[in-house]
Amino acid sequence: MSSGGLELPPGDSGHEGGPADGPGGGAGAVAAGAVSLAPPADGDARAGAELDWGADAWSEVRTRAQRAGRAYIWLNLIEQRLRSVVGAVLRPVYEPVHGGDDWVVAAAGPAGQEWVQRAVAVREVSRRKGYLLDPADDNVLSFLTLPQLRELMVQHWPCFEPYFDDRREIELALDELEVTRNVVSRNRALSRPVLEQAERASARLLEVLGAGAGSPAADRLPIDAVEDLVGDRYADVISVHPDRVRLQRMLPAEDLFGGARRLDAIGIGLNLLVQNFSGRRLVRLTEAGCRVRLLFLNPASSAVKRRERELGLRKGELSRSVEMNILHVRRVRAGLGDPSRFDIHVFDETPRFTAYLVEGETSGIAVVQSYLRRARGMEAPVLVLRGGGRGAAKDAEHGLFTTYREEFESVWEDSRPVS
Repeated sequence: MSSGGLELPPGDSGHEGGPADGPGGGAGAVAAGAVSLAPPADGDARAGAELDWGADAWSEVRTRAQRAGRAYIWLNLIEQRLRSVVGAVLRPVYEPVHGGDDWVVAAAGPAGQEWVQRAVAVREVSRRKGYLLDPADDNVLSFLTLPQLRELMVQHWPCFEPYFDDRREIELALDELEVTRNVVSRNRALSRPVLEQAERASARLLEVLGAGAGSPAADRLPIDAVEDLVGDRYADVISVHPDRVRLQRMLPAEDLFGGARRLDAIGIGLNLLVQNFSGRRLVRLTEAGCRVRLLFLNPASSAVKRRERELGLRKGELSRSVEMNILHVRRVRAGLGDPSRFDIHVFDETPRFTAYLVEGETSGIAVVQSYLRRARGMEAPVLVLRGGGRGAAKDAEHGLFTTYREEFESVWEDSRPVS
């Protein structure tokens, strides 16, 4: 008899006086009020939790880990940048008076006494246990968390105001990140919308805190923190979209072409440029110094007729569309003070892909689509490539941007100019 008044079944169910000898007893019977220690019978859903994970469970876990890892990288970048900013601004104010690491305690003041003392204690424990692997981290500031760094910034905003224009923008971005930080720190599920919001807030906050690229060309598609870590696995491909509609949600034409210093495009009708970027905007872009080369499929070629048959279009429908696009860019060129910076050519070969190679001062982006037999360009999968300057792939020889650049130049040499 246990202390709780429950009787444990004997180890030998056939032993005299055991439950098997009782009325209605069997080999697996348990006396009333007893707790069974035997393993659950097959199919008994009430006994214990299932320890095995199926394919769906593993898929869910991987998704959670990938999102949490991506969010953690952004949060880590923000925390390190904010720590650097707080140290650069407040250290010269407090360290001459208080010295050493006491300047952090003094800056926290009475309102932050509790959390700064906790940071000091954690630092001491880390010292004793050998957790401080980098001597540069052996200071109290390195043990402050993102909310504590924010608190220091808010408390001493007059010190930061000369460097940052909008306090509210910084606080709102940090508020958005706090939701993600709470979820990631407790290993809970992070939804895609919250992750995307955190990425946008992080990119904007890094820009406000002075850690952005500082280049309009780079601002079109800033280098992703995860891309910078694992980009070698995917050459210079930075995103893939099932069709052009989803591409334009993430990368509108203005963001793609605006601020370009060099624009080369090849395709059948170049609709992404002609139909989504106004002629007036294209004139301003060229007059600002952009070099433009557009390469259309010859609307009178047999390749256009074959493409019409593939897509099930009426005879002449595609060729008229290409002609209209060529007429449009010709009018744009005619309105330029220096038309020599705006070249229009046509080619007669079988079209294999459409590509927009856009290069700025320090970075480049390419949007590439292959032509499918039964799908219009709007419906074909899209690759977005990084190329040129700071954003170049680590091994440019194996990057796709270079491959499509060489292919464009090859077709351009065999093409004919449009008068």
